[in-house]
Amino acid sequence: MKKLLAIAALAALTAQAQAALLHFTGTIEWNTDVVQINFTLDQDATNVRIWTDSYQGGVNFDPITALWNLSTGALINYNDDNAYIGPNQTSYDSGFILPTLAAGEYAFTVAAYNNFPGSNLSDLFDFERYGMQPQLLSTWCQPASHCGMGGYWSVWLDGVDFASNPNDPDPNNVPEPGTLALAALGLVGLAALRRRKSAA
Repeated sequence: MKKLLAIAALAALTAQAQAALLHFTGTIEWNTDVVQINFTLDQDATNVRIWTDSYQGGVNFDPITALWNLSTGALINYNDDNAYIGPNQTSYDSGFILPTLAAGEYAFTVAAYNNFPGSNLSDLFDFERYGMQPQLLSTWCQPASHCGMGGYWSVWLDGVDFASNPNDPDPNNVPEPGTLALAALGLVGLAALRRRKSAA
């Protein structure tokens, strides 16, 4: 029993020390819609990756992504096309590989190309800034892509400590890595209890 508890404690510590791979999905309807995923780094991190894999070769809209400092709202960088970050990406998918990123709070946004971001998260994106009337993605002809596309989006975050979709009515859709560790500990405890009953 002591051995099982030691293994469980080690598993919990390992799970907390390693940031989780987190996944968010959803749909947008209009070409002016912007998806925002907020994430936190508890300490300076290396090899943070954030990417989309939803373009699916033209089934859905061509995304343009941006990275923001959530505390100040300042734009850190934006990216139009980078399909070499994670699995299942196709041309026009987008995102970032960040060899180093300081501890703090950040936001990752996804918009339909060519709805470029302003210099601050509080600014309007280009389509609103220049007075474009919203158009349904299902009937809109996206520049450099095609007409009548789907609004499905998929965002992956690797190497972050916590992430959330502020527009999701259920904030518990993606658990914190610490919650996952507690769940693992609970499963090990149940396994130990079952083993004990079997022995008896």
